Amino acid sequence: MTLADRKEFFLRLQSIMPEPRTELEYRTPFELLISVILSAQATDVSVNKATRKLYPVAHTPAGILRLGVDGLKPYIRTIGLFNSKAENIIKTCRILIDRHAGEVPHDRKALESLPGVGRKTANVVLNTAFGEPTIAVDTHIFRVANRTGLAKGKTPLEVERKLLKSVPADFRLNAHHWLILHGRYVCKARKPNCPECIVRDLCSFKTKTKV
Repeated sequence: MTLADRKEFFLRLQSIMPEPRTELEYRTPFELLISVILSAQATDVSVNKATRKLYPVAHTPAGILRLGVDGLKPYIRTIGLFNSKAENIIKTCRILIDRHAGEVPHDRKALESLPGVGRKTANVVLNTAFGEPTIAVDTHIFRVANRTGLAKGKTPLEVERKLLKSVPADFRLNAHHWLILHGRYVCKARKPNCPECIVRDLCSFKTKTKV
């Protein structure tokens, strides 16, 4: 995909989503962090249903730490891997209090040192909470980047690095949200909705883009 094609690609996504946002519901960087930890192998819808009950009761590291693992589990029981996620969240809350004065660090290394937080989660927090032009490559973005030819790679890290080079600077801050929403609702895994895709003529996935 040429530079002109890449600019046009994001201009079109921008035209239908001028201000893209995560579908996770949150009010603070800490709530976002917890929601992203919970979202691993789970849908945003299921996470939001759980946190709508959890956050009114406990929405700070100290508050969730007071619940403890056993007190936290009932709130997140409907989410996959809730046992291990509860353990990680409690450990994370303890570290945030002990090392970061109860605040979510604006630092990749510090974020990735938290239990349950990998590169993808750190990228989401850095981008969404702190406005960093990072791109968190999940299954949707991995698929869209490879299908379209925007950034082909065999691993999420390879795709991330290529996207950071190929996405024009003016679009880099919101690229994460545009790509994930496009993958979630249009460029779907099993049945991509190519006939209604606004970037189909720019896409290298030719066998599926014929109307």
